[in-house]
Amino acid sequence: MGKVYFIGAGPGDPELITVKGQRIIREAGLVLYAGSLVPEAVIAEACENARIKNSASMSLEETDRIMQEHAAKGEIVARVHTGDPALYGAVQEQARLLRAAGIEYEVIPGVTSACATAAASGASFTVPGGTQTMILTRMAGRTPVPESESLQKLAVHNSAMAIYLSAGNPMGIQEELLAGDMEPSTPVILGYRIGWPEEKSVETTLENLARTAEENNFTRQTIFLILPGKNDDSESLLYDAGFSHMFRENKD
Repeated sequence: MGKVYFIGAGPGDPELITVKGQRIIREAGLVLYAGSLVPEAVIAEACENARIKNSASMSLEETDRIMQEHAAKGEIVARVHTGDPALYGAVQEQARLLRAAGIEYEVIPGVTSACATAAASGASFTVPGGTQTMILTRMAGRTPVPESESLQKLAVHNSAMAIYLSAGNPMGIQEELLAGDMEPSTPVILGYRIGWPEEKSVETTLENLARTAEENNFTRQTIFLILPGKNDDSESLLYDAGFSHMFRENKD
């Protein structure tokens, strides 16, 4: 038997995939990737003899069949997902079928779009002396969200948030967070297709979130970072200045 690797390809930039993930792609006999979300540049180093298949139009049963077919021949299978496989992916469903067939698998983590968006804009989720918590979530849509995890209820924590898979309803995000008593002036970053050539990162405030999304035509593949600690610039600067002073002293 071969082995299936679920690889987190990161947000799109081919240089943001892990070294291990890239090595497995080079060694794989089958590279199965989500072409609607993973650019071909990420899998460009696949072996010339490898079978490369775009799974965008394939069902769970079809992807399982082809992975088992190649694993049964003793090959390495690279199942390439966007971002990190543990976040809003279908890894559990695929892994369950592999376990039932007695096929070994392993998950290789990747850079999630929340972290890539924060890096692209130089933002931080946590602030010294301020918020130390980050919430990863989404709005309810075709996939339901437990009532206890609604944005309105999560907003009362006043923690940093990364809101995925909700670009179709920016007004809903804004209204729910405001209804949860989050300050209208709370800084927000909208990250559009981060890691792709056309990536765009826009800063705004919670009260202007929906308007900013509409003005920039961010209707899909957009993540929303809610950053209540970003207003604490004075304290952050004190910490930065202290670190710089320590660095100069150590250097001298």
